[in-house]
Amino acid sequence: MKEIPFSTILTALANSDQSFPPKYLPRFSDLTPGDITALQQFWPRVPVLRKRTFLKKLNEQFDEDTLLSFESVGAILLQDPDDEVRTNALKLLEETSDFRLIPNLVKMIQNDPEAETRARAATVLGQFVQLGEMGDLPNGKLKLVEETLIKAAHDEHTSIARAALEALGYSSRPELDALIISAFNRPDPLWQATALFAAGRSADNRWQEQIITGLLSDDIPVRLVAVQSAGELELKLARRPLLEMLEDEADDDIFQAIIWSLSQIGGDDVRTMLETLLARAEDDEQIEFIEEAIANLSFTEDLDEFDLVAFDPDTEIDPDEE
Repeated sequence: MKEIPFSTILTALANSDQSFPPKYLPRFSDLTPGDITALQQFWPRVPVLRKRTFLKKLNEQFDEDTLLSFESVGAILLQDPDDEVRTNALKLLEETSDFRLIPNLVKMIQNDPEAETRARAATVLGQFVQLGEMGDLPNGKLKLVEETLIKAAHDEHTSIARAALEALGYSSRPELDALIISAFNRPDPLWQATALFAAGRSADNRWQEQIITGLLSDDIPVRLVAVQSAGELELKLARRPLLEMLEDEADDDIFQAIIWSLSQIGGDDVRTMLETLLARAEDDEQIEFIEEAIANLSFTEDLDEFDLVAFDPDTEIDPDEE
């Protein structure tokens, strides 16, 4: 079948008298340089309400299909005059590694008139904190990102401050500990969840007591993030509480998070529990999810076995292999 010209798709996008065909949405994935130029030139002709609807649909596609990438669309729409368009454009960049976007993101955090947009820009910058800690950013970029986020973590807008702290979770900067402790000490459950989120990204088991406590919280967002952070940090102390939580956790999101975190932690009884859950499952999506968790558990167990062998002082080394 002959591919529909991109110009035809753009014309349909601007025509607010008719619904935009959903079949055209994947065409905006991995745009060519020529397509990017065409979209930039055509975008001002699209009505604002049409822009908003289009980006919401694009984000839905992005969430549903991991093979699609709308990064180029998000990147060129960061300067759009509409707040909602800018915010939804940023959502398309949450997996980006394009460090050329850093200057624009920093400016958005500092100057954008919409608090939600500034908070979303901080979230995107979190990707670059992680890349910088891995040594995958050019010299000076990590410092710019971290200092921007540290300043934003003290912003008067709670949504911006919380997003900045979560983004800083990957950082090894000494300022991070004090920011996390301050968030834990606030009575607001939203700040408790933010502290747990940042702790989960920190690769530091010093926060395990707070995370274990979070597993017992009556607040659903706090309990959910605590479960996720226990898995991210592979906290062995969380295994038993998580297994017990499976018995009566009523929230579906938390229930699934427990399964996945247990697959990250591994250890006694985890495989038995997951296989029992798989045998009881009736919904196809649930079956697929538990099967993926069991596969991840196998990966976790392989890594644990490798670590034991690699660091066992009693392991004999064949002289011929030295």
